[in-house]
Amino acid sequence: MKKFILSICVAAGLFSCTSEADQNAKTGAENVAYYSRVWEVAINEGRTNILDSAYTEDAVLHTVPEVKGKANCKAYYENFVTGFTERQFIVKEMFADGDKLVKYWQFKGKHTGNFFGIPATGKSVDVIGCTIAKMKDGKITEEQDFMDNMVLMTQLGLLPTAK
Repeated sequence: MKKFILSICVAAGLFSCTSEADQNAKTGAENVAYYSRVWEVAINEGRTNILDSAYTEDAVLHTVPEVKGKANCKAYYENFVTGFTERQFIVKEMFADGDKLVKYWQFKGKHTGNFFGIPATGKSVDVIGCTIAKMKDGKITEEQDFMDNMVLMTQLGLLPTAK
């Protein structure tokens, strides 16, 4: 009888456990859904107040210069909302492994306002990029964007077009 009860307990324990890979997949799926929603609301809808709860207090954007802290991260992205109308932030592909995410995206908009100190040019932009992000407990802790800033500056009319 003891062996039978022990066998039942072991079997129940095995079936109730999830593997680390299963947990990473579940966490990754939750993070992708949340992260996608954050950028839909913040950029496309222009409601950057969602960023108040999206970042950890000590979040870091690896840019030049580096941006540190939740309020500064929000201020950074507000430049896209105040700088552009007709904004379209399109997530082309995103995948995650637990708390690490990679997002391939496209940004389109018309430069009608101040954008990081650059006065409105009235020009339209269409750039692609990639973001690597880290999450912790469902909040963004780190981000690093990769995009061709030369293409962006050329589209804004601030650099000559290549011949």
